[in-house]
Amino acid sequence: MKQYTLTAFDAKGTKLLDEKFEAASDDEAKQIGTDKLTEKDALHTTHRLVNSVGKLLLFRP
Repeated sequence: MKQYTLTAFDAKGTKLLDEKFEAASDDEAKQIGTDKLTEKDALHTTHRLVNSVGKLLLFRP
């Protein structure tokens, strides 16, 4: 399992979400990240999902 970090920010730059989680693959991590963003009503805010080596998997400016 690989470790991933998901962060989301509001328009003022306040951190709304900062979570680490594990997933078996990058594709699974993207799905988990999208689900977490939807659950927290943060899908349409600035967000990013990166893996443990810094590869950007999801990004919305």
